[in-house]
Amino acid sequence: MTLLRAVPTVFCAALMAAAFSPSAKADEWNKKTVVTFSVAVETPGVHIQGWAVLPAGTYVLRLLDSQSDRHIVQIFNQDETVLYTTALAIPNYRLRATGKTVITFSERPAGEPEALRAWFYPGDNFGQEFVYPKEKALELAKETNTPVLAITAEIAPEVTAPIVSASEPTVLALKQAPVVAVKPTGEEVQLAEVVSAPPQEALVAQNVTPIPELPKTASPLPLIGLAGLLALGAAFTLRFAGVRAQ
Repeated sequence: MTLLRAVPTVFCAALMAAAFSPSAKADEWNKKTVVTFSVAVETPGVHIQGWAVLPAGTYVLRLLDSQSDRHIVQIFNQDETVLYTTALAIPNYRLRATGKTVITFSERPAGEPEALRAWFYPGDNFGQEFVYPKEKALELAKETNTPVLAITAEIAPEVTAPIVSASEPTVLALKQAPVVAVKPTGEEVQLAEVVSAPPQEALVAQNVTPIPELPKTASPLPLIGLAGLLALGAAFTLRFAGVRAQ
């Protein structure tokens, strides 16, 4: 009888274990990053009039909400209610990932805003190297004496409304635009002179197909019920084992 009275307790314990067990946290695929600039920063891309240069302050960087596109970067204000710019970026490899955000700039003459160059998300070996309009890229290349990524096609630098979808014409134009690297002399060179490709071992690892995660559409109640039945079964097994032992 003592064992039978313990059955409800075992069932409740199994029920609570199933109900409060931690679930796996989803990856933050849009790489949302909060950054604070201590100086004014010039940004590439398509922007609302007057927002190409951001004053010192706190901003949010993230990839455009599209599972199929990983290299359209958007910059928002701190609470993400205002979109300042939507920019094209090219993957750039680094040898060692770090546990913190890394943002690089193109140094400019005194009095000029720093130009946003690349953004690396914590833990990633690949970062986002920003692409500028060709005229601005040539200006930066001359000032820094290094090649700068450039879009050779003509794309309107300003829009009248925030870009919210990867299917919008402006985003499609950014993704389809030819990209080169512009040297200080104005010569166009291959992207490899600016961005670093991954070593062969990184490419091999990247080609491993992950096991897809099944959609979480089912209710956890069947699992809870199963846990309860297993607990009851275990309790009765112990009871009968005790009776036979007598």
